[in-house]
Amino acid sequence: MAVIEYTVFVAGFTVIHTFAYTVAGVVELQFAEFIYGGEDRRVDFVRDMTIPEESSRIGLVFLPAQLARGVLMAIVLLPLLGAIGDLTYGIRVAFLAGLMFVYADLASAVPFPNTIEGLVYLEEEYISRDAFLTIQFEAVVYSLLFGLSGGWFLF
Repeated sequence: MAVIEYTVFVAGFTVIHTFAYTVAGVVELQFAEFIYGGEDRRVDFVRDMTIPEESSRIGLVFLPAQLARGVLMAIVLLPLLGAIGDLTYGIRVAFLAGLMFVYADLASAVPFPNTIEGLVYLEEEYISRDAFLTIQFEAVVYSLLFGLSGGWFLF
């Protein structure tokens, strides 16, 4: 593949990732304040989204962070583009959605209330069925949006 094709893939992947991640996050925040906001929030080790200064800081670094994540995740897939492109649309969607759900979420090496590592390493106060399922909802929405969009537009 030519450098131009790789560049287009990385750019498209990054845009799709950022869009899907933003939409999934906005949807989740409508009913997940108990996790991310307030004094009694479930994950008190992350910034409190209800504090204007914290929310502003998140707003400033969110887009650059997602762009960096998108570029890094896309680069890792470059050697596989031909093989992924040869798959049918349905299998590409399943592959991309599954890849994002498993690698970027459930099986990631980050201990969080919705990851396997979190179930191993976090204190019991951070683990609950409601937090796990709420955050997994965001991960599923993100993964499906990414898989459907990426499977269509990237190949």
